[in-house]
Amino acid sequence: MAAPSQERCLLAVIGDEDTVTGMLLAGIGNVSQNQKNFLVVDSKTQVPTIEATFEEFTQRKDIAILLINQHVAEKIRPTVDKYQEAFPALLEIPSKDHPYDPSKDSILKRVHKLFGE
Repeated sequence: MAAPSQERCLLAVIGDEDTVTGMLLAGIGNVSQNQKNFLVVDSKTQVPTIEATFEEFTQRKDIAILLINQHVAEKIRPTVDKYQEAFPALLEIPSKDHPYDPSKDSILKRVHKLFGE
């Protein structure tokens, strides 16, 4: 059996076209056995598709970190807030058109709750 650090070696991203394109150009793209580690979300992307991809990425054993644009995470906020696992680590990131809002970040909310703020 491989060590956990060897099993989880990929980044995954769910985001708008600019974010995903940037990440793919940076080299995080991986397509194998009809599985890819990214989803481009646009105005035509249905919420169930985003939720299904989120669930798929969080269940995969080869993904270490899941990056999701914060405005996309807002579309599936109950699902994101329910996610409690350590791996893959979930990070909400800003996009070009939507700035980061710390008050909406589920991880930051948990940190504040932990420290009693």
